[in-house]
Amino acid sequence: MWLIATAITASVAYHYAQQAFDRALLDDAYALATNVQAGPQGIQLKLTESELKALLFDQGESVYFALWRKDGSLVSGQAWLSAGPKLTARGFEFSDLNYGGQALRVVTVYRDEGPSGYWVVTAQTTRSRTALLQRVLLFSFGPQGALLLILTWWLRRTIKADLQPLSKLQEALNHRHSNDLTPVAVRASTRDVQQLGTAINSLMTRVGAGVRAQREFSGNVAHELRTPLAGIRALTAYGLAQADPQVWRQQLQAVAASEARASHMVEQLLAMALADETRDSLQLVPVALDTLLRRVVLHVLPRADALGVDLGASGLDEAVRLMSDESLIEGVLNNLLDNALRYGKPAAGITPAITVELRTGDGSVAILIIDNGPGIAADARQDMMQRWQRAGSNAALGINARQGVGLGLPIVTRYAALLGARFELSANESGQGLSAGLYWSV
Repeated sequence: MWLIATAITASVAYHYAQQAFDRALLDDAYALATNVQAGPQGIQLKLTESELKALLFDQGESVYFALWRKDGSLVSGQAWLSAGPKLTARGFEFSDLNYGGQALRVVTVYRDEGPSGYWVVTAQTTRSRTALLQRVLLFSFGPQGALLLILTWWLRRTIKADLQPLSKLQEALNHRHSNDLTPVAVRASTRDVQQLGTAINSLMTRVGAGVRAQREFSGNVAHELRTPLAGIRALTAYGLAQADPQVWRQQLQAVAASEARASHMVEQLLAMALADETRDSLQLVPVALDTLLRRVVLHVLPRADALGVDLGASGLDEAVRLMSDESLIEGVLNNLLDNALRYGKPAAGITPAITVELRTGDGSVAILIIDNGPGIAADARQDMMQRWQRAGSNAALGINARQGVGLGLPIVTRYAALLGARFELSANESGQGLSAGLYWSV
């Protein structure tokens, strides 16, 4: 860039200097033309030899001239300076000529005075122009060369200072243990290195969250499955020690119940792990809520019929679309319906009823799961959204808290946060039962 800038500067300077030299050469030609007159003997130059030398004198250059008649005969001057037959509309033209090893700049002026037309040709060597170009280059290269040296020193110093934090960052990462996911200390003097350090620390945070989620999942599986597996092992050992087929049947039924609880626990733990995994990669797409709710209700309906629960839906007549994630909404509905079927049992003589309702209006969309069971006390609703918190048992209503694992509502809470929705537990509007709602602002 320095060389290109110097070349451009020198070229521009030489171009305008050459225009000045050309103008001086043209003035000499016009001065000669003003001293040409037409006499009885034709075109004549009315300058003496001394006057001609004074007119064409130049201290640093050699100047030549030639005066040609219209018929092509030479009046005065150097015969090797021939006049061209064509000129521009301005009446003069410039050209370059090499004669005797000398580079010459030539201008030809044509004067048309009827039958006495003539050409005036003047030529000048270009030593001064070349020397001027050399001086321009010299004075351009000198200061710019010094400036380049200063710029090189400054750039080297600045780049080294700016990249030093990057080198320290690389060294810190190279010597870091794979289990160390704490943020890296970054001291940067430039915004780019600071942004790189921030991005690395953000990645460390996300990776650390993923590792913690995996460790938590592994620990939960190992801890929570130990009890049902031990129970299955004890039931199996006891059944094998008996000879009565009726005892075998009872033990197998107990084994099936333990297996169902263990499977349910694994499904809940996998759902919680899915929430942790989806946190950074969730992409919201248009979801037809009415179609989704209708499909979920039809899927759960056989189980509700087997339990004698009146399962219904409302608000599904109109199409409702929302930017969300279908699998997460389905996971919320399955957990809420499972809780309602397990714990939403009303007092004797009242038919259990669960309603799935889709509400729209006032800039909001809501999905409600409403049951007519015993509900949850207001002071205990917030605690129920924490992990491993189970509903209370109620022998009179046939509710056994050991049926659950205490992960259903925490999963719903996590899914709602991912979906950008608000999850609330409230008393049923009729005053009996529980209403679990998922609310969006649109």
